[in-house]
Amino acid sequence: MSSFVPNQPDPKLIRSSLTRSSMSGRTLFSTVMTVLAFLCGVLALVPLVAVLSYVIIQGLGSFSFNLFTQLPPPPLVQGGGFGNAIVGTLLMVGIGALISIPFGVLAAIYLTEFSSGKISRWVRFATNILSGVPSIIAGVFAYAIVVTTLGTFSAIAGGVALSVLMLPIIVRTTDEALQLVSQDLRQAAFGIGATNFQTVMLVVLPAALPAIVTGATLSIARAAGETAPLLFTALFSQYWPSGLLEPTASLAVLVFNFAIAPFRNWQSLAWAASLILVLMVLITSIIARWATSRKAY
Repeated sequence: MSSFVPNQPDPKLIRSSLTRSSMSGRTLFSTVMTVLAFLCGVLALVPLVAVLSYVIIQGLGSFSFNLFTQLPPPPLVQGGGFGNAIVGTLLMVGIGALISIPFGVLAAIYLTEFSSGKISRWVRFATNILSGVPSIIAGVFAYAIVVTTLGTFSAIAGGVALSVLMLPIIVRTTDEALQLVSQDLRQAAFGIGATNFQTVMLVVLPAALPAIVTGATLSIARAAGETAPLLFTALFSQYWPSGLLEPTASLAVLVFNFAIAPFRNWQSLAWAASLILVLMVLITSIIARWATSRKAY
C-alpha cells in the first residue's frame, strides 16, 4: 500500500513571489504614505518647538525672583517685575471659573440627563456658536453689560468676559463626558431604587469627573492667555490690585503693552511674562492629563 506525498512548493518560487509582493504597488503606496504622514507629523511640531524655544530663550534672560514680587518699572529703568499682573490674572481667571464652571456643569447635566431631544439640540447648537465667537466680542459684551453699569473698568468685568469664553468649553466637555458614561451604571442605580437625581449625582457625575476636570482646566488655560476681552473690561494698572472694582493688570495685557513699547526694559519684561504664560498653560495641561489618566468608576 503506497502513501500519498503531496507536491512540495519550490523554495525559489516562494522567494520570488515574496519579492514581487514586497515591491507591489500597494506596498509601495503604503510605504510612501507612511513616510509622508511621519513628515507631516514632524512639520506640525516645528511651529510649536520654534515658538516655545524662542520664548524660553528670550524669557530666561530676564527671569528672576523679582518678577513675582515687584511692580513694573518706569521706562529705561532696569529691574522691576510684574507681580501685580500675575495676581490680577489669577484673580480674573478665578472669577471667570467661579461663574462658568458651576453654570457649565449644571447646564451639561440638564442637557444629558433631563432635557428633551429638541431642547438639547438647540442648546448644543447655541453652545457651538458661542465657542466660535471671537474673544473680542466677549469683551465688547462685558463692557456693555458690566463696565457701563459699574462705571469703571474692573476685575469683575474682566472675569465676566473670561467666563463667557470658558462657558462653552465646559458645557461641551462635560456633555460629552456624561454621554460616555455607560448606561449599565444608570440601570444598576435604577435597579436598586435610586431616583434619577440620585443616579446623576452619586453615580454618573463621579464617573465623568476626570473628563469634567479636564474641560475645566483647558478652559482656564485658554482664559489665562486672552488679551482682547481684558482690554475692554479690566484695562491695565501699574499697581497692586486693592479691590475688585478697579482697573486690574494681567499678564496678557502686559505682554501686549510692553512688547510694542520702544523701551528695552519693558520688552524684556514682556518676554518674561510670555514665558510665565507658557508655563501656566503647561501646568494646566499637565493637570488635565493627570485628571484624564485617572480611572473612572
